[in-house]
Amino acid sequence: MNKIILILILLLASFLRLWKLDQVPVSLFSDELDVGYQAYSIIKTGRDYSGNFLPLHFASLAEFRTPLYIYASVPTVAVFGITPYGVRLPAAIFGILGVYGIYLLVNELFKGLDEKVKIFHTQFTSHQTLALLSAFFLAISPWHIQYSRASFEVTMMITFLIFGLYFFLKYTKTGKALWLSALLLGLTPWVYSTAKLFIPFFVLVLITIWRKSFAGLKKLELIKTIIVILFLAIPMVFVTLKGQAGNRFSYISVFTDPTLETDADYERLVDSKMRQVYGGGPLSKVASGLIHNKYSIIFSEISGNLLSSFSTDFLFTRGDINLRHSIEGMGQFYRVEFLMLIFGAIVFFSDSQNKNNKYLMLSWLVIAVLPAALTRGGGTHATRSILMLPPLIFLISYGVYFVINDIKKPLNLVLVSGYFVMLIINFILYQHSYWYHNPWHSERSWHAGYKQLVLSVKEIEADYDKIIITNAVEPPWIYFVSYYPFHPEKKPRDLEKEEVFGFGELEKLDKYYFGQVGKIGVKNLAKVLDDKTLYVAAEREVGENLIMDPDKVYKGLTLVKSIAYPSGEPAFYFFKKDDSVEVKSLEMIN
Repeated sequence: MNKIILILILLLASFLRLWKLDQVPVSLFSDELDVGYQAYSIIKTGRDYSGNFLPLHFASLAEFRTPLYIYASVPTVAVFGITPYGVRLPAAIFGILGVYGIYLLVNELFKGLDEKVKIFHTQFTSHQTLALLSAFFLAISPWHIQYSRASFEVTMMITFLIFGLYFFLKYTKTGKALWLSALLLGLTPWVYSTAKLFIPFFVLVLITIWRKSFAGLKKLELIKTIIVILFLAIPMVFVTLKGQAGNRFSYISVFTDPTLETDADYERLVDSKMRQVYGGGPLSKVASGLIHNKYSIIFSEISGNLLSSFSTDFLFTRGDINLRHSIEGMGQFYRVEFLMLIFGAIVFFSDSQNKNNKYLMLSWLVIAVLPAALTRGGGTHATRSILMLPPLIFLISYGVYFVINDIKKPLNLVLVSGYFVMLIINFILYQHSYWYHNPWHSERSWHAGYKQLVLSVKEIEADYDKIIITNAVEPPWIYFVSYYPFHPEKKPRDLEKEEVFGFGELEKLDKYYFGQVGKIGVKNLAKVLDDKTLYVAAEREVGENLIMDPDKVYKGLTLVKSIAYPSGEPAFYFFKKDDSVEVKSLEMIN
């Protein structure tokens, strides 16, 4: 029965992560295409699109990206191309494996709990019950589903972490598989950057809690483990010293915030004004300097991030406001899960048994929020704080398990039944919102419209000598090289630049140019276009819905085509010069 339920949970997890993967999310956003084009470049040339041979970190849009998810995407991109299945399937697969992994992990953690739990006339051991509940709650987790359905690296990171911890626990009981644990945990920082800070502290916690297990470590097992650690650690040190592994953190870190000094100066200025009004001696001036400085601002930011990560607003009410990370009006968890999370945490951490497991879960939660806490706006950033997901899922599961196992009948049946009724309602509302409302709400966040843009200009490119694509919304070149697609030998770093009248210096790829019309605006576009130039403008540059009212097009322009978002709202307009209308050129006006 245990295996049947586990299989059903995995089938549910698979359905929630694979169904309509090519349609929801509604489009591939730029980072997903970046993954796809990097994988495509590896397939075609053995190099990333910046020309580096099998890199340890990929030179990407504005940063160096960790490599493992991109390499994992190579087989799927080879089969499906730069498509939703090509770039998202690895995330979905690792998401499903993560559900299986948390079952194995919780089962291993609590194998000593052999009490019998009766559910629906079937008996399970306590560790089986906890493991199945954990797998189920992760399978339906909005946070986990969201990241399993897009080419985010973090589901792969969590899966490596879970299996790495699982094999570590196997070692503590059997004396074997330590090298495999070291391999999986050591690979985790190569999946996503937050693990570079998390893993060293987490491993130190594991060694401290289970230090007695190392007393009988066999020589061969030790040698294999050391080889694995050196094999993974030396390259990481190398890329870190080169700046590749840490440049993204340097950019988003609270310690490098360029506004720190300005904010501190402003607060001291306010204090100075107050002293002039209300008085104050030299000590108040010294106190102002001690209170208002970049270090106090950094401390305030970090502590605020820590509290925000555990806030009900983030976890249960609003979630991450970025609609790629969370759907509108939904927290990272179902609201009803708040009850069992609090209850589970209270009963689990107050239990006098399983001290090692308590230390593990508590340490995991504390360390997991550090990467997010040390970054600007990181407290409610679901990607950077997702390492806290597994222990929170476990605590929710433990709360349900405690009600089933430790509260007397029939009260436990009433409580659990009521809880699952509310959970089902929450789940149905979430599913409705995710499949029906979310695609429209999030269409701009997922950069919808760009694929249609590229395919449309590709159809009419023979009619023009120049096709200028606006960068008013996103840098457009990644969409062109991916959807066209261009061979990776025409690398983004090799884009030429050319001065175009009325537009300034634009990046160029064949006849495609990337930039904006400049200060004169779209309303004066006809004054700078020639007969063989097409300009693709964003709706925000026009400010009119030309799909509904095409007669509002500016004088001297012909609206060639409109691209709409899935909701029907305008996204892009294709303009060419209207030869039938005489418009003075910008040169003549000047």
